[in-house]
Parts: sequence; structure tokens; C-alpha cells
Amino acid sequence: MRNIFPRWTNALPLKVIVGLGLIGAGVSAGINYYATPKYTRVGYQPTQPVSYDHSFHVGELGLDCRYCHHGVDKSAHAGVPAANVCMSCHKTIKANSPALAPIRDSYFGEDKNKDGLLSKGEDANNDGVLSQGPAVPWARIHKVPDYAYFNHAIHVNRGVSCVDCHGRIDQMKEVSHAKHLSMAFCLDCHRNPEDSLRPLDKVTDLSWLPTSTNSDDSAAIQAHAGLNLKKKWGIHPPVSCTGCHR
Repeated sequence: MRNIFPRWTNALPLKVIVGLGLIGAGVSAGINYYATPKYTRVGYQPTQPVSYDHSFHVGELGLDCRYCHHGVDKSAHAGVPAANVCMSCHKTIKANSPALAPIRDSYFGEDKNKDGLLSKGEDANNDGVLSQGPAVPWARIHKVPDYAYFNHAIHVNRGVSCVDCHGRIDQMKEVSHAKHLSMAFCLDCHRNPEDSLRPLDKVTDLSWLPTSTNSDDSAAIQAHAGLNLKKKWGIHPPVSCTGCHR
């Protein structure tokens, strides 16, 4: 009996399987390469309820990061400013600016007269207290995965500057996600912390660069100064899984 199909078709199933395997491997490699923070997060710049110009407040006015992000050197979380932080200046500066309406609504809340006095019709909860309004719904930009632990205070109090993870915030009119903050990014710093360490009084000075009278090589100067600080403070960052995945 003659063969119905040509002899070369005997190898066809194997070729299909190999071909599908190669396609699957290519797709998997592409996803693993491109579906990472480097490609999915860098450049992320959500619209905020209030346009806060960091390049003006930090870059020009010299406002310290800790004035608004008051928890950055005290706790795991840097925190976002409450309305009263903004109003410490804007009660008098641009006090009636339409752009600051969400801040004023949050700060004054039930105090419609904005006089600090409980007037008729202002106590919606009937509790004898002027309640503030809802918090300003700032859109979060930087976020590490829930399964990774990051403590701001530990890093800031050991000479790691805001600029190392967040970029030159003092040059951003609108803040965007500048660095990918992937596991590789963190491990590079943990393995070579001397490349990031600086004096504690320079942590929030985002324009600071190390200087030396003996060299113009900024990378070499940083490495030398960083090694001295690493030794002085006894810094040995964890590089095992348990350091960040708890």
C-alpha cells in the first residue's frame, strides 16, 4: 500500500514542537526583559491634584526635602505632606490662588468662613469640632513591590541621598519616575555602597558632588570618600534574599 503522505512529513510534528518551543522562549524572554520596572515605570508621571513645582520650591527656594517629607529620616516611609504643611506658607503666599483650592479645601474643611471659629451651619457632624476636609489625593509615583521591604530612615541616616533613587528632583517641574528601582538596581548599591555614600549633612543637598584637590575624577573621589564613610559607619548592606524579602 502506497504512503498517503510524503516521507518528509514524518518529521513535521517534531519541527512544529521545536518551532513552538522557540517562539515560546522568545516571548518569555521578551516579557522578562521588557516587563520590568526599567521599561514599565521609568518616565511614569501622573497628573497631580495640585501642580507642585519641585524645581522652584527645592531648586530655587532651597526647601529641604524633610520639610514636606518629614518622615524620611525617622521611619520606613517618607510620607506625603498634609495640607497644614502647605498652608504654613500658603496662608499668606498665594492664599487665594485657584490652583491651591484642593489644599485649602482639605485644610479648612468645615470652616467655610476660614476664620478658625465654629459658626452656625459649619458643624456638619454636630460634634462641636471643626473637622478638616479629606486629604489631598496625591498620586503615588515611586513604589516598591509589596514583597520588598525598604526603609527610608535606614538609608538616609547612613548617607544615601534622595537623588540616588529619585533623581534630580530639584530640577523637575513635575516629578516623574526617574530610576527603575529594580532588584538589580538595589543589589548594585548594596554590593558597592561606597558609590552612593555622602556626608549626612549633604543627603538632601541634591546638587552636591564630592570634590578633591588631588583629582578631577568625580567617580574616583566618590569611591574614596564613600569607602571612608563605609568603614567609619560600619556599613555592610545585606545582599541575601532575606535582607529585603521578609
